[in-house]
Amino acid sequence: MLRSPTTWLLVGQRLTIAFITLLIVSFAVFFATELLPGDVAQILLGQAATPEAVAGLREAMGLDRPAFLRFLSWLGGLATGDMGRSYVNDIEIAELVSGRLVNSLRLAGIVTAICVPVSLTLGIAAAMWRGSWFDRGVSIMTISFISVPEFMVATLAVLIFAVWLDWLPALSYGVNVDSLGAMLRAYAMPVITLSFVVCAQMIRMTRAAVIETINTPYVEMALLKGASRSRMVLVHALPNALGPIANAVALSLSYLVGGVIIVETIFNYPGVAKLMVDAVSTRDLPLIQSCAMIFCVSYLTLITLADMIAILSNPRLRQ
Repeated sequence: MLRSPTTWLLVGQRLTIAFITLLIVSFAVFFATELLPGDVAQILLGQAATPEAVAGLREAMGLDRPAFLRFLSWLGGLATGDMGRSYVNDIEIAELVSGRLVNSLRLAGIVTAICVPVSLTLGIAAAMWRGSWFDRGVSIMTISFISVPEFMVATLAVLIFAVWLDWLPALSYGVNVDSLGAMLRAYAMPVITLSFVVCAQMIRMTRAAVIETINTPYVEMALLKGASRSRMVLVHALPNALGPIANAVALSLSYLVGGVIIVETIFNYPGVAKLMVDAVSTRDLPLIQSCAMIFCVSYLTLITLADMIAILSNPRLRQ
């Protein structure tokens, strides 16, 4: 079905806003890392280095240039796919990040594949039977999960499944798994930890979006005309709640951007978040900036896609 010019205008506006936001975030990321204490050249050479050696290394790495010029050079490199070189390892950052990014995406993909169908099913069912014992049970469960921070869930998972029961390894390397059982053992605890909060948020937001659509006059009219509750929700309410549900899914999955940092650190999972934490400890500025931009791009991509789905699914924009 052809869309109206208004639809594509709104889509263009969202993309423009996302691009401007990305520029602002890149500026904030670069100059925030510049505020980190310590001198990179001094850290690399050690405390015994002479001032002349430190000054020479700063000049060789371009740290003696004004910060704004370095920001423009870094931003131009990102635009062309050049993330620069690591200060500590003297390796292309793209080479360091590529393998870690695959691991992080694999973990996020497993969590998404589990959380999205489970959360949508429970959220829609809770909205369909609002006020029932099932709805109350789901609400209590989601509130309980949201109230517990992910680092506590991860710590309890290690204590119970790795220390007391000895069922799962305390560390999750997530690589070189040669069987289904090995993969389940490697990913079980990180996936469980991330799924707790992601599912809880998604269930609550999906339930709220469906209930809001159910309360509209046209859905109530369908019920008055004799439509069953399941038909009222699945046929009349759910298609029109697609936009809010997409936003609920995107906002919940965007939690993986921040929550995965704690999980990868606790379980020593070799992902981008763990790489960023290691880079902070060594003050590897280009690596920190690149990892932060990967997280920001992931978050903006999810939110922008959700906005576009909400716009394209709006029946009022079809004429």
